[in-house]
Amino acid sequence: MKKFFIFCILYSLAINGFPQKGLSPLFNGKNLKGWDTFIGATEKGAKPIGLNTDPLKIFTVTEMDGIPVLRISGEINGSIATRRSYENYHVRMVFKWGEKIYRQLNSGLLYHSYGPFGAGLDVWMSSHEFQLCTGKLGDSYCMGASYFEIPTVSSAGGKVLTYSSSGDKVAFGDGNIAKNCSKCGDFEKAKGDWNTIDLYCFGRTSVHVVNGKVVMVNYNSGKIEDGKVHPLTKGKIQVQSEGGELFIRSLEIEKIKKIPEEILK
Repeated sequence: MKKFFIFCILYSLAINGFPQKGLSPLFNGKNLKGWDTFIGATEKGAKPIGLNTDPLKIFTVTEMDGIPVLRISGEINGSIATRRSYENYHVRMVFKWGEKIYRQLNSGLLYHSYGPFGAGLDVWMSSHEFQLCTGKLGDSYCMGASYFEIPTVSSAGGKVLTYSSSGDKVAFGDGNIAKNCSKCGDFEKAKGDWNTIDLYCFGRTSVHVVNGKVVMVNYNSGKIEDGKVHPLTKGKIQVQSEGGELFIRSLEIEKIKKIPEEILK
């Protein structure tokens, strides 16, 4: 019986193919299976619409140029989040902006997300943000009770802190923003073109890559509890609805054993 069972497994693998290494889709191109949505309030002072109810169709699957895409309307603030948590991974997302602008072309890829929705700005889970806002692509933002240490240099009279690999590490907490590497250049594509972002997370370090260029490295990832910083190395992945129409062509993930050496140079 045991030999027959092993034979059946091997036969099935031979027919269906062995599991492929590399990036695997988080978005299946058909529906929102494996994801939760949380929709915020439609106006100031109102209650959030809430969990897994989306009457305004903020998050939908549609088709563009014959390819299935995830459309995020941006009309009001909202989150779409994986139901699973991930640790030590590389995420690649291909996106572009649509035509509809409610406030500004703004969104974010939120990672190491934990706790309840609403902890960050009454909508999102506590998390680290890979900023997608146009003109700020790659910035780092601490959402809710998250924490990072980022090497930066200051400008504008010390008011603006910009990532620099040669800078001194500065502690960033709830609501703090570190600007992407301005000296590196602006690597965002023109509106209407597809951008590719890569996020590498290993241990307590994460790296933001915009269209193949490193623009941010974050260290000592943590969460703030009882006034103390505790290590934060895993969590759910969220994408924001926050003011502008966004289309995601692909969103993929793979397990990694380290951050590639060429990324951290």
